[in-house]
Amino acid sequence: MSKKSDPSGTEKVLSTKSGKLNYYDLKELEKQGLGAISRMPFSIKILLESVLRQIDGYTVTEDDLKALCSWNSPEAKQREIPFKPARVVMQDFTGVPAIVDLAVMRDALADLGGDPQRINPIIPIDLVIDHSVQVDRYATAQALSVNAEMEFKRNRERYEFLRWGASSFQNFRVVPPATGIVHQVNLEYLARVVERRKVGGKWTAFPDTLVGTDSHTPMINGIGVLGWGVGGIEAEAAILGQPLYMLIPEVIGVKMIGGLQAGVTATDLVLTVTQMLRSYGVVGKIVEYFGPGLNGLSVADRATIGNMSPEYGATAGLFPVDAETLKYLAFTGRKAEQLDLVERYTKEQGLFRTDQSPEPEYSDVLELDLATVEPSLAGPKRPQDRIPLSGARQAWLEVAKTPGSAQAGQESRRREDESVPPSTSTGALGPGDASPAGGIPVVVSGRREYLKHGSVVIAAITSCTNTSNPAVMLAAGILAKKAVKLGLQVPVYTKTSLAPGSRVVTRYLEDAGLIPYLEALGFHPVGYGCTTCIGNSGPLHPEVSRAICQADLTVASVLSGNRNFEGRIHAEVKANYLASPPLVVAYALAGTLDIDLQNDPIGLDRNENPVYLKDIWPTNREIDAAVSAHVSPQMFEQEYGNVFTSNETWNAVKISESSRYPWDDTSTYIRKPTFFHGLTMQLPPVPEIKDARVLALLGNSVTTDHISPAGAIPEDSPAGKWLIGQGVRVEDFNTYGSRRGNHEVMIRGTFGNIRIRNHLVPGVEGGYTRHLPSGQQMFIYDASAKYQADGTPLLVIAGREYGSGSSRDWAAKGTILLGVKAVIAESYERIHRSNLIGMGVLPLQFREGENAESLGLSGEEIYTVEAVERPRQELTISIVTGGGAEKRFTAIARLDTAVELDYYRNGGILHTVLRNMA
Repeated sequence: MSKKSDPSGTEKVLSTKSGKLNYYDLKELEKQGLGAISRMPFSIKILLESVLRQIDGYTVTEDDLKALCSWNSPEAKQREIPFKPARVVMQDFTGVPAIVDLAVMRDALADLGGDPQRINPIIPIDLVIDHSVQVDRYATAQALSVNAEMEFKRNRERYEFLRWGASSFQNFRVVPPATGIVHQVNLEYLARVVERRKVGGKWTAFPDTLVGTDSHTPMINGIGVLGWGVGGIEAEAAILGQPLYMLIPEVIGVKMIGGLQAGVTATDLVLTVTQMLRSYGVVGKIVEYFGPGLNGLSVADRATIGNMSPEYGATAGLFPVDAETLKYLAFTGRKAEQLDLVERYTKEQGLFRTDQSPEPEYSDVLELDLATVEPSLAGPKRPQDRIPLSGARQAWLEVAKTPGSAQAGQESRRREDESVPPSTSTGALGPGDASPAGGIPVVVSGRREYLKHGSVVIAAITSCTNTSNPAVMLAAGILAKKAVKLGLQVPVYTKTSLAPGSRVVTRYLEDAGLIPYLEALGFHPVGYGCTTCIGNSGPLHPEVSRAICQADLTVASVLSGNRNFEGRIHAEVKANYLASPPLVVAYALAGTLDIDLQNDPIGLDRNENPVYLKDIWPTNREIDAAVSAHVSPQMFEQEYGNVFTSNETWNAVKISESSRYPWDDTSTYIRKPTFFHGLTMQLPPVPEIKDARVLALLGNSVTTDHISPAGAIPEDSPAGKWLIGQGVRVEDFNTYGSRRGNHEVMIRGTFGNIRIRNHLVPGVEGGYTRHLPSGQQMFIYDASAKYQADGTPLLVIAGREYGSGSSRDWAAKGTILLGVKAVIAESYERIHRSNLIGMGVLPLQFREGENAESLGLSGEEIYTVEAVERPRQELTISIVTGGGAEKRFTAIARLDTAVELDYYRNGGILHTVLRNMA
């Protein structure tokens, strides 16, 4: 970090156990009349310190500081500020393409005559490999070792590349596979809350801030660290020293009062918060939690709420540093010197919350009485669609009886007299063995049971959202213990899995003696990673798959994850529900959504007596006692003591010693991308987009899961066909996520989600379009290739909340590589809009009250978009219909700042950086 100026003498000295440290005093700004700094939201104070400390008169100026000091004024809300985070975190799915980009930037800079060694991280990066493990083997003691072995086998090329990156780039560390989930590792180990680094030769203290290439980065807000998810493209710019530019955010205060009732979990709370804030509308805003209710929430509970910030739409959901934070840092093995630094610095800067702290002045305030939260789940396809457990069965019945829906009931799909073959050991189905009441028989491991609409075929304890929380994890174990002792079993058609968020979780479950009971119900540890939550659920048993497909059953998954979007969890599972870990176990035991868990028996004990959920649900006293007795600081210290070197399989991965990556043109995992082909120092003019065609006409809530390739690669898809052409066997396809370092695969899977609906091909699901003007239906990739061969630019038209969901840079990279020059949507999710600009795609927004339908757009027209010249310009779009009629409408160019306009003119963020460096 370079020396920054000290405006108006704010540089002070703080005495700590780490020695004397410089810091930049926020109180001085209030003394100088720059605003009521002490009444600012904590998140704004953290942003203010970052600007104050890093003023250089060029990228960060005193005008930026003054604008942020008046953050809540009408004028400030239109002002952009630069933000330079202290560090960056990545997971491997998003991290691999980011490091690929850095590697190819070294080549591109050399081609422009620059020094390739200048492409080097300026701020620290930590990459945690957590997205690669898949649930291939489950419900067996060998699951963990077999899945880990298969993970290394599938991902050898990727791991060689990441090992090269760790040795070639400065400030870049890789946490090996089988360690934990990135956000849990960040919470338990990587985060420092207050940083201590040399700035201009002086040891300086400042808040730990970060951005991450995963949308659930805000989990770290649970310990007062301000961080949020960005696309890999923005992260790369930050890594290379470029500020991230953001409009000064509104901050919505959520006042929490009261306390959670017995039997209510942090998962129930976060589903309630998600529903409440989605309804209010917090997209692009920061949420900050305050009030007396915080005193009853552990850091793990707070982190659960922070984790799901993307689900309620916020940039971040911050819990300020307080006594509970210090307790957690000590509990997870942080050193005494670090604890002293955190406490002294945050108190000195007014960043430490107590019950006596004045209530900050927020943009708006909402209130939540924690006593009103009730047990809940969310589904069947959005995290904000919360369902009280008391109404879960009725909600399922409403879903099941909706004709034509993705979850339509059996009667709307099949005639009652239609015969379905019986199940055999090979899975063949024959006449007379299915009825609406009896279901479809399946035989697994010698047990015969019946599969129906609503059967739970996946029950997964998974995801950083909940696996960081000892209370809910131990609750799941206690519930399993009670169930096993009563003789309850999980149906054979239910695929069960336990993916601990870190090795510490396994340690305390073992210490509590609960692992044997979880395993007795099939919840064997399957791997340390995201698994089912990101779609790495692995295959269902062949018998189950055949029954689902041949009888067209609408079956369900229940997972303790944070996302349940269409097509995400498993291609054969249409209804997916989020729930707490103990509820996951409960639904696994029930085996169906068609049950009222609060009143119906969950099963029968050994004496055929009914067992109810209340009989096995753990009490708060049992949970608290288990946490107190079986979770200790020593566990964290031992598991993280040599975290970077403890995996011997990882240590044995071979690496290249060269500073520029030796690309292999035959690799199907890591390919040199084409983003910088033809790049010159001359800035090209920004022309109009002339005579463009529509590649896809989409509806509302199109997520990055719909756009960016994810999950399994279908054999008959363009990506599958390409891999087969490269000599890859179908069983070695791996997942799209694992091949994000290969643009040839990713471009062929963009807009290829099995549930996406392109209105150019009405009634068809999946990645198809009509090539115009021929009218021929084909894969979106194939149509794109034909358009690009003809030199035809392309557009995508969409509705509200375009690009919501995960911070997947390939949703933007794939879009530009398909030849899409602009997207026209009613509204955008923050990260995806930034990613589109970062790749040189123009995001356009319909005027308020207008959309494709109101304007009569069929998608068959020819479009011309005038050239953009300034931020938020209203651009005229001229269209010619198939009959030759002409009309016009206007849309707003969502280049919100001069910097975004500059990025777009350069063809993207990385192009801008390269030209500046060269």
